[in-house]
Amino acid sequence: MRMRIGELAARAGTTTRTLRYYEARGLLPARRTGNGYRTYDESDLRLLRQIRTLQDFGFDLEETRPFVECLRAGHPEGDSCPASLAVYRRKLDELDSLIDQLSTVRETVARQLARAELAAEAEAPGGPEPSCELGRHPW
Repeated sequence: MRMRIGELAARAGTTTRTLRYYEARGLLPARRTGNGYRTYDESDLRLLRQIRTLQDFGFDLEETRPFVECLRAGHPEGDSCPASLAVYRRKLDELDSLIDQLSTVRETVARQLARAELAAEAEAPGGPEPSCELGRHPW
């Protein structure tokens, strides 16, 4: 089924501007009719859905390219090619690093909360002074 840019955008839940941007980036090549209108088919809708799903997972647009190329090469899934698998591995490494950083921040905040709670309990004059470590970023 052939469709024009507006129909594809509506079916994919995006805008024609986004489709033109993807075309300019080489992710969604458009075929043209004799009068210059862009035309698309169901395979283009599938590419768009792959891009959108990956972006929902936190992949940036360029990271979706290997998945799109895998689909274009005729593979039934966009993540079955070696380049796609490599992107998954890099993304997992990136997420692991982020989790480590967030764990460090969480530990710092938990220590600060414990100190602040102790200081709040010490209502007597001369009680312990709160000390804030949040200004010293370990990450």
